[in-house]
Amino acid sequence: MSASILYIGNQLSTHGFTATMVETLGVLLAKRYKIISASSRRQPMARLADMVFTFFRFRHQVKLVVIDTYSSKAFYFSFVIALLARLFNKPYVPVLHGGNLPKRLAQNPLLCRLVFGHSLVNVAPSGYLYQAFSNAGFNTVLIPNYIDISQYPFQPRTKVQPRLLWVRSFHQTYHPEMALKAFALLMPKYPDAKLCMVGPDKDGSMERCKLLAATLGIEHKVEFTGLLNKSAWLKLSANYDIFINTTNYDNTPVSVIEAMALGLPIVSTDAGGLPFLIKHQHDGILTPIGDEKEFALAIEYLIENPDFAGNISENARKKAESFDWKVVQKRWYEILDQTPSSHIDAPH
Repeated sequence: MSASILYIGNQLSTHGFTATMVETLGVLLAKRYKIISASSRRQPMARLADMVFTFFRFRHQVKLVVIDTYSSKAFYFSFVIALLARLFNKPYVPVLHGGNLPKRLAQNPLLCRLVFGHSLVNVAPSGYLYQAFSNAGFNTVLIPNYIDISQYPFQPRTKVQPRLLWVRSFHQTYHPEMALKAFALLMPKYPDAKLCMVGPDKDGSMERCKLLAATLGIEHKVEFTGLLNKSAWLKLSANYDIFINTTNYDNTPVSVIEAMALGLPIVSTDAGGLPFLIKHQHDGILTPIGDEKEFALAIEYLIENPDFAGNISENARKKAESFDWKVVQKRWYEILDQTPSSHIDAPH
């Protein structure tokens, strides 16, 4: 029987959520390996049950398990699958997501040792998580998040207008309200300013943001698009000059890498792994978490200093090119091709 890779993760794009790594990386890896994946069930316990069922169904042909691993409740999905992989002597590779995983290491050291201490290797997509897991004594490699750079037309921003773009899921983790508060601070000086917020509502934050916009008197200047597919938001981005990222916790967000590739100067909080991704005042601007006044001042600085904004735009594009799949794929192949149990067959 041919050997395969089982890729476990949350496949929820069919339910209106942003596509996750299992849905994007899995497709790319399927060009070289046989990939079985789970799960697309929306309800968490049903999703866990489907992951377990898929593991048992294909356990005889699976030679390696890849597990998207998060810091919140979904961490326990990884815990269960990792235990099953150990029980059936299957090497497994956790792919670390979520800027709050270092906190999980501190709060649940025993559970973390059971998951990360017995893996073939742990894959960190940022220097932030690589440092945290290496310092904790876990075998970890750095493989960054990736994009297909050819899909992102570079548009240098040499004269920046107060047109702001926010792209993320509406969730308290990403603090969308901060975008509105910072924008409101800019309005007296820039009455023609615009803010567009792109992404699905995950916890009711979108409705709270709409109410906040009305309270601040800026609702006529803010557009909420809901979830857009990649081609739609890339097209939309041509009409905006500054990308803003207001998160409270983060790792290496692909949306920020995409904005870099497009040439959008970025203003971001310094949460989690973002200082490892953005070099302050070189390819973006970092501000303290939750400080909308400093955030607004950073946006204003870009608007008032076009040469500085142009340098940020150029440098960001250069950095984004290092995240191209043609560069990153080699690191994945080095991991997957060295699986000790047996050779993993390519798809026929």
